Amino acid sequence: MSGMVIDICLTDVDDLEECVMDLDGGFVNLEKLMSATALRHKVLSSNIANSDTPNYKAKDVDFGSYFDSGQLSMTSTNKRHISGASGSAAPQTVEDGDFLWGDGNNVEIDMEVAKMTDNALKFQTAVKLLSQKITMYKNTIKRV
Repeated sequence: MSGMVIDICLTDVDDLEECVMDLDGGFVNLEKLMSATALRHKVLSSNIANSDTPNYKAKDVDFGSYFDSGQLSMTSTNKRHISGASGSAAPQTVEDGDFLWGDGNNVEIDMEVAKMTDNALKFQTAVKLLSQKITMYKNTIKRV
């Protein structure tokens, strides 16, 4: 049956992207993860750029509520599958921490750099997983 899906996909090139997304919801989830980490990178970069700005409050992207709320759950392709929540809400940017320096700023450069490193690792992992998924599908198509 899955070979038939691939054959149908290959005959209609205009719908190829949509068909590939239907084959595996993991592509969509990895895209969302990469978008969220890109947003977090921008927010953390802004924190570092404003580290000397009086009364600037550090911000961060709330990944916890995004992932815990089921925004990245898989969709069911069969009525017998366990249904999952589906949503498209974006991760939220929140102010980070209560600590304030003398000028009212709460940016700690060391913490921001550590968060950027963690964020970069998440992004690289998502890219690696996406690359492996694409390789897997290419190998499957070659064998069909």
